Amino acid sequence: MHGAAWLVDRAGDVTSGAAGITAPDTIFRISSVTKPVVAALAAQLVEQGLLSLDDPVDRLLPELADRRVLRSPDGPIDDTVPADRPITVQDVLEFRLGLGMDFTGPFPGTVLGALAELGMPVGPPAPQAAPGPDEWMRVVGNVPLSHQPGARWLYNTGAQVLGVLVARAAGRPLPELLAERLLDPLGMTDTGFHVPPDRLGRFGRQWLGSDVYDEPDGQWAAPPAFPDAAAGLVSTVADLHAFAASLRTADPSWRTARHGDHGGGEGWGLGIGVKVVDLPDGRHAGTYGWDGGLGSTWWTDPVTDTIAILLTTDAWTSPQPSAVFEDFWAAAF
Repeated sequence: MHGAAWLVDRAGDVTSGAAGITAPDTIFRISSVTKPVVAALAAQLVEQGLLSLDDPVDRLLPELADRRVLRSPDGPIDDTVPADRPITVQDVLEFRLGLGMDFTGPFPGTVLGALAELGMPVGPPAPQAAPGPDEWMRVVGNVPLSHQPGARWLYNTGAQVLGVLVARAAGRPLPELLAERLLDPLGMTDTGFHVPPDRLGRFGRQWLGSDVYDEPDGQWAAPPAFPDAAAGLVSTVADLHAFAASLRTADPSWRTARHGDHGGGEGWGLGIGVKVVDLPDGRHAGTYGWDGGLGSTWWTDPVTDTIAILLTTDAWTSPQPSAVFEDFWAAAF
């Protein structure tokens, strides 16, 4: 009942396969590998002048204007000070807007805990649990920031905010915008925020340890009210290969580490992870991509021109990858 599909592209020499119940064209929940896909969409809007990295988000996201900030990130929710400055588009892409998961602190923490009490999902991907984008922003706008804008890297929430930001900038719902500007031009026909009925036969169970986390006709079987740009997409190894291959000639400034070491020699660019040291598994400094907690990984090493994608039915059960991922990276790179 479990399975995996993979693809490795070494300078155009492509090898792919599948194991278990899956086939190479199986559709998987890619969770956080969603983040760089939507960041690439944002890059298009910046190139076309619909967004500017230096601009405050206040005009498009008035819910985030005139922010209050916790005096202490683990202090009471009502002990706040004014924000030093507005949140910028670059803050959102760099995950330094002041909202999100702190990998060094307890989970969920003061602010995410407050959002959870307001009924917002703050844990693993749950596409049918969140309200629509406007209501989602309204609720998020009613809690303070954990840190001053630009001060600290915090995970996940920045990508969710980015999804609303790009949709408002273009005046289009995120699923339509992503399809028109990225997915359709690249031929990524199996990628989206839900699986249509005629493709559910290629979409399997999602496992969390020995428990079933989601059935094929579960949370990804219908369009969500909130298209989650942090963890909401489904895709295939072929579709993600098309995406990764398109980035070979993209502006490298987006995939340059701008700050932070989040463990494992990790830095962060504009919506994408970047390795900042050479790793024992063969990935060089400058390798870019990301991992998804529901069991997915994509990394591109520009030094060797190697793209490696592994999608599985099994969620990570700890912050550390399971052995199959470590073995895959070593074999690929």
